[in-house]
Amino acid sequence: MSAGNRSPQVGVVGLGSMGLGMARSLRAAGYDVGVFDVRPEAADAFAAEGGTAYETVAKLAAVTDVLISVVVNAAQTESVLFGDDGAIDHLAPGSVFVMCSTVDPQWSASLAGSLAERGIHYLDAPISGGAVKAAAGQLTMMTSGSPEAYALADPFLEAMSEAVYRLGDQPGMGSTIKIVNQLLAGVHIAAAAEAMAFGIRSGLPADAIYQVITHSAGNSWMFENRMAHVLSGDYSPHSAVDIFVKDLGLVLDAARPTVFPLPLAAAAHQQFLRASAAGHGREDDSAVIKTFPGIDLPARTEEL
Repeated sequence: MSAGNRSPQVGVVGLGSMGLGMARSLRAAGYDVGVFDVRPEAADAFAAEGGTAYETVAKLAAVTDVLISVVVNAAQTESVLFGDDGAIDHLAPGSVFVMCSTVDPQWSASLAGSLAERGIHYLDAPISGGAVKAAAGQLTMMTSGSPEAYALADPFLEAMSEAVYRLGDQPGMGSTIKIVNQLLAGVHIAAAAEAMAFGIRSGLPADAIYQVITHSAGNSWMFENRMAHVLSGDYSPHSAVDIFVKDLGLVLDAARPTVFPLPLAAAAHQQFLRASAAGHGREDDSAVIKTFPGIDLPARTEEL
């Protein structure tokens, strides 16, 4: 669908904790937003807020100039494009596909080539910030793509984001910096859990550890954020253990062709694997602390 002289139309595929916030931010900015989710009730609920729900990705793509995909991984992204009732045969030449998942950079570059053969522009656009910032339109977006893709997608990127980093026109650069970010995030969470577990095992109250460390040089954003989940005993998933099993796996895979050593990322990956194998894969990633022996973790505190 060519925008011509009319306003470009935007669509969002995937209304999880991130995608729903992004779709709502686009609505808050005044855009008409079409959506699709594999859970029809999620799309219908968004439609009740003022958006438009579509029964298939194909139907959404047919009326969309900028299609934003916010699904979990490369396999789901391929399904969005090439699966039954997928977008690929319905996105018009000149439209833009915005890929927000954390994926292998080489896979991202290959996808860009496949779309270019059909005249479809591509933005490699992983995101960071979590559900709260997604809902507030304050995401960080790590992007790379052609000037033509930016020209059409820029207003929508700005509506969803606090910062849009433009890393050039080479596909995969956004995904490369995202996995660098995930390396740090995963290592920081694993280290935070290890430190908290060690302190508890040494006889310190968990809340005292938290108060001191968050006001000391050893603090990190991940310690302050994730160890608050441990203090409350609430492991409802904001970002799950299995997300870091996947993402740190991508980090290690990306480093392997250049024989680049990543000892801390590898150790953190093993901790998340251990937590997942113990049955905590769908819990919040702070549940990696449950793999440490001989500690009594805080019980869940219920809100009054």
